[in-house]
Amino acid sequence: MNFQQIKTKKIYEEIIEQIRLLIARGELKPGDKLPSERELAESLGVSRASVREALSALEVLGVLEVRPGEGTFVREVAADKSFHSLTLLLLLGTTLEVLEVRKILESGAVVLATERATDEDIKRLEDAVVKMEKDLKQGDLGDEADFMFHYGLALATHNSLLVRLMNSIADTMRQSLKINRERLFRTPGMPEIFYKYHKEILEAIKARDKIRAQKVLEEHLTVAEEKLLEE
Repeated sequence: MNFQQIKTKKIYEEIIEQIRLLIARGELKPGDKLPSERELAESLGVSRASVREALSALEVLGVLEVRPGEGTFVREVAADKSFHSLTLLLLLGTTLEVLEVRKILESGAVVLATERATDEDIKRLEDAVVKMEKDLKQGDLGDEADFMFHYGLALATHNSLLVRLMNSIADTMRQSLKINRERLFRTPGMPEIFYKYHKEILEAIKARDKIRAQKVLEEHLTVAEEKLLEE
């Protein structure tokens, strides 16, 4: 297998793309072992930290499997439901493109949620925010609470098609949230900022202020985009 040296700034995504293409072309098959981090870093002309970040993301996505003491292997993806077409789309697109799609979908969803949320819906969102605060205090990533909140927004729209769409992309969205948080939370104070955004969205929904809810949600995702671009 031939890896090409990387000369762009998006090192993390370029490494993922090269591995994805090798799998798509059949040069890397299920069960194949990847070269070591050091060997990959030398072949790609990047740091071992960049390689480690890409491999970690691919492990979260279910594409690779790390076996302690053995190495990193391509998973038997044919039998793994997590490696479906939507996960492939996540790999084909950049992290920023995923955020753009989320902004398009969720900016509309939050308006409907503000108009239609029942007491039960609001309680579900409150539980997610409480869990997020608890995770923050414990130093946890909080990706599950994040997913609970955004999925709760979809449920609060009471639009069955939107809920089915969210169900279909649930695994991919969880994976995307985890990857984004791992990258964004390196910045001091970012966990607290993200928690504040979610709390403000909740308060706007409770106040039935759809303009405010949409504005805060879009600002939240825009800040995430900007921080990722700074990396």
